Amino acid sequence: MSQLSFLYQFLVNPRVVGAIFPSSRFLSEKMVGEIDFKKAKYIVEYGAGTGVFTEFLMKKRNPTTFILVVENNKEFCLLLEEKFKMEKNLLIVNGSAEGIKEYISEHGIPYVDYVISGLPFASLPYEISSEIIFNTVDILKKDGKFITFQYTKLKKEFIEQFFNKISIRREYSLNYSYFKVKS
Repeated sequence: MSQLSFLYQFLVNPRVVGAIFPSSRFLSEKMVGEIDFKKAKYIVEYGAGTGVFTEFLMKKRNPTTFILVVENNKEFCLLLEEKFKMEKNLLIVNGSAEGIKEYISEHGIPYVDYVISGLPFASLPYEISSEIIFNTVDILKKDGKFITFQYTKLKKEFIEQFFNKISIRREYSLNYSYFKVKS
């Protein structure tokens, strides 16, 4: 998908896509750098877009690690299915992250070690954001981690309502903040 196509998806669905361009390689490295790939058995990714984080997850994961990708945008979902059609232990779901409990139940996933999120919480309605985060807390195993990035710290207090430990780091290449939170 070209930069122009990504921009078009943003213009058509700004509350869902939330960015004008795909995430940078630098941000991707930081996001997946928090994962212990030797121990992770189940990883979930919300809002994969064009699959920038997904590529890093696929390269670094243990081949037996199962990755479930949830993407709400149909065009992005079709792109992801084509891009990763040869990958094993990867499932791409065209749906909302709000339904994560249903998706993991359907596919026999007992818990999740890590949730990586590219969702634009600042532009999502409060009720949807709350449902997504609440369900995320429920599916994470005891020492599981939720890793997300945001363009602003506006949702920091919101996220703190659900997680007791938060660390914030910056990716200065495009002025992102990302949150690593533990349940």
